[in-house]
Amino acid sequence: MVATLFTNRIGGVSHSPYATNNLAFHVGDNAELVAENRRLNEAIVGRTQFMNQTHSDVIALVDGISPQDPNADGLVTTEPGVALGVLVADCIPLLLWSRDVVAAVHVGRKGLLNSVALNAVTVMASLGAEKIEAVLGPSICGKCYEVGEDVYEQVSERYPFARAITSKGTLSLDLPAALSHELAEHGVKITRSSICTVENPNFFSYRRDGVTGRQSGVICL
Repeated sequence: MVATLFTNRIGGVSHSPYATNNLAFHVGDNAELVAENRRLNEAIVGRTQFMNQTHSDVIALVDGISPQDPNADGLVTTEPGVALGVLVADCIPLLLWSRDVVAAVHVGRKGLLNSVALNAVTVMASLGAEKIEAVLGPSICGKCYEVGEDVYEQVSERYPFARAITSKGTLSLDLPAALSHELAEHGVKITRSSICTVENPNFFSYRRDGVTGRQSGVICL
């Protein structure tokens, strides 16, 4: 049975501006507090493998928990009991699963353009995955992700479903809509959160706050 979890900023021990359940070591928070937050979360989901995310297209195959986070933007495993985690603060935390394979993927604008999600689906399929399902966790919405005209044209030319307008009438991108359409075209069954991390104060948002923490999406067989 597959277990999934999306955390928010509530329930940890970090202090402002990382209050309270920050799970990222790289954002300037006290490392001891971050480690305690991770311990609190692992009491729910078990030991979790995270990754060093760089907006790449790299997918790492995980067969156990490593003290060294792999340099990747997607993790895949066939090992029961090995939880995979993705850290975000506006990007999409994408969780994928089939009967015997699961994946956690970090999808921002660059990740959408370099097809990191489809790379994960391909790796899963090579491991025998069939009837893949996906859930897109809380992320920035199309009304909030304002971009310049050059970025808008770059993304929307390739992903028409990304075209959006902000609440103030400026150009924007709806990354969850674009990703959902792309995955569905490749036979993946989609569930999508309606929560916008910018609009909901219970979630970390880099676009809203600048210096802030990171929440996670976690999946485990």
